[in-house]
Amino acid sequence: MIKVKDLTFSYQKNKQTLHGLTFSVSDGEIFGFLGPNGSGKSTTQKILTGILNGYGGEVNLFNQSIVIKQKEFQEKIGVLFEFPYLYTNLSALDNLNYFASFYPRENCRDIFELLEMLDFKNDYLKKPVSSYSKGMRQRVSMARALLSNPQLLFLDEPTSGLDPSGAVLFRKIIEEEKKKGTTVFLTTHNMVDADLLCDRVAFIADGEIKALDTPKKLKEKNSNHQAKIDYLYQGKSTTITIEIAELGGGIPFPHDEIISIHSKEPTLEDIFIHYTGRGLS
Repeated sequence: MIKVKDLTFSYQKNKQTLHGLTFSVSDGEIFGFLGPNGSGKSTTQKILTGILNGYGGEVNLFNQSIVIKQKEFQEKIGVLFEFPYLYTNLSALDNLNYFASFYPRENCRDIFELLEMLDFKNDYLKKPVSSYSKGMRQRVSMARALLSNPQLLFLDEPTSGLDPSGAVLFRKIIEEEKKKGTTVFLTTHNMVDADLLCDRVAFIADGEIKALDTPKKLKEKNSNHQAKIDYLYQGKSTTITIEIAELGGGIPFPHDEIISIHSKEPTLEDIFIHYTGRGLS
């Protein structure tokens, strides 16, 4: 679905932003592109969606270079920008009807069904976007991204501005898109979203990919193979950390009751810091 080889880009002469990125995304995959602000992740997405030109290297979508048949690509992709790109003097309905006019009518989904799926408040359907909260604008932006039944969906910080229930809803919708066969390119610095959704993740920092694998394999590679055990013995509560291998023959210490056993595997954010030497903010 996506093939990128030796991708470079510079906003200023002699100051490169992307330093030879190489990666691919398979059909029907949710691919996470993770990094802090200024890492190059949004620049990469802008190149892949045809917003930025003047890059070096090779970029192919749908087995074709993106410099060829740009209009055909636009009809096959959906984009959710980090900052909602909507006409604030128009309502949700007016915005979506306008954007729908750019696609063949038979490809477009029902606007009311989309907004209902996204838990959009009916009272605001005809009110101007300027009166919406950030979460409501994000719902309209997601509806815009899904409007044309895209084969490839680019999502930039999709849960930004949403409350916890809204974030759960968006994750469910993204998973449903994957079940339909949609490929999802997810740029984010939200490791919870990435861990729950992504088949594979790439860590980008300073314009370079520092690691690329499934979240599970990244955790396994960087695990310290230890377990934390809470237990009771002779009326006293104790916590101990031991090597997981020591549990092969059972609990290796006297106890009356095991309260909990937890592996001490690193989080995706721990792993990101390990590979890049920096946090996500």
